[in-house]
Amino acid sequence: ISIWLSTIKGMQFDAIAPYLTETHFKITKVLDGDSFMVQNIFSKREKEIRLYGLDAPENKRNRKLIEDEKKARVAGQLLIQLGRKSTEFVLSIAPPGTNITMITEEKYFFDFYKRQLAYIILPDGKCLNEILITEGYAKPMNEYYCSNLTKYQILNFKAKQLGKGLYALTSTF
Repeated sequence: ISIWLSTIKGMQFDAIAPYLTETHFKITKVLDGDSFMVQNIFSKREKEIRLYGLDAPENKRNRKLIEDEKKARVAGQLLIQLGRKSTEFVLSIAPPGTNITMITEEKYFFDFYKRQLAYIILPDGKCLNEILITEGYAKPMNEYYCSNLTKYQILNFKAKQLGKGLYALTSTF
């Protein structure tokens, strides 16, 4: 179902765009700080979700970690430790079994790896994407369109200035 939204459960969208809202999903596995496996609670259909507008450090050695080492000029082993901290934070607020609502901007539905992009809304109405940025466990990313990117950049700047989350350990990741 495609609907036009300006606000959903306390999450403010800065741009008016068509959004697809999917309900009746639960998290089945936290893959890292920005990707999840989710399952429809009725059909049991499972799919991989990547969070819009942010990037968390990798929690294992892979191709992206090598790219991140070069971009951030930070040792891969440190990035892996930061990635594990980000994953632990996600598990503390959205563990497997958490019921969620997903919002996807229809024009930008998939990432390069064909994972669905989404804002994840938790049972309390808060947006997981926004929490990760605000608390310093992910940074904004502009590789894929995100109508909230400017907002995420401002929230990230504040988190960095306050030394929140991963910024308590490093100034860049």
